[in-house]
Amino acid sequence: MASEGVANTAIAQALSVSPGSVANWRVRFAEDGMARLGEVRKGRGRKPSIPQEKIDEIVDLTQNYRPKGETHWSCRTMAEVVGVSKDTVQRVWSARGLKPHRVETFKLSNDPRFEDKLVDVVGLYLNPPERAIVLCADEKSSVQALDRTQASLPMIKGRGETMTHDYKRHGTTTLFAALDVLTGTVIGQCLPRHRHQEFLRFLRTIDREVPKDLEIHLILDNYATHKHEKVRAWLDKHPRFHLHFTPTSSSWLNLVERWFRELTDKALRRGVFHSVR
Repeated sequence: MASEGVANTAIAQALSVSPGSVANWRVRFAEDGMARLGEVRKGRGRKPSIPQEKIDEIVDLTQNYRPKGETHWSCRTMAEVVGVSKDTVQRVWSARGLKPHRVETFKLSNDPRFEDKLVDVVGLYLNPPERAIVLCADEKSSVQALDRTQASLPMIKGRGETMTHDYKRHGTTTLFAALDVLTGTVIGQCLPRHRHQEFLRFLRTIDREVPKDLEIHLILDNYATHKHEKVRAWLDKHPRFHLHFTPTSSSWLNLVERWFRELTDKALRRGVFHSVR
């Protein structure tokens, strides 16, 4: 509009701003051009409302100290110590990704053959043998058949689905499962316990389900049942079975654990079961 010779007052009226604002922007454009038109000039804009010293103090206390008699900071306990509002503490934490209320757990394997076992299992995933099937197997014990004491209410607008906190237990079972790494299919069997006797029954089930012309590579954890002498004797008579053990404390390496999590989250946790069958 200015390039067409329109007066500042007319431009201000058309854009609902003051003539002074129009004049200032025209001067800014004449001095800096389009390249720096979007930058906020030094000394302008909203001033920091939290002194840098307070920010440094909050960050230092959060990362290096704990409140007296407590395990971690909350917004309110930090605000009381530093002398600011809880919202100020929250802004400082959010800007720096600090979450003192959260904790992540970990466990290190002390298996002396950790690297060898890791390479063995990952090698099966990435480069499985010819004319063979790779199965990740494990037991999910103490699966409870839970029924609710009252009927649940369906989800409606403004309220989620409800279910009673108390329940009726209709027994427990152990799920033996073997996940085919290539196809994602599962060979499963529910048995009352998880001793070596039940594991042998499950091995026989796998033997029946898998075509006879395929070798079977079975990835397992180090549960004593999997290494029982009667299990080893059975395996000696069935040479197409090859057992590969994950390192100790490394259940994350067995893909069937991921399937167990999906089963728990999507089928068991909110399910209603009247028996273990």
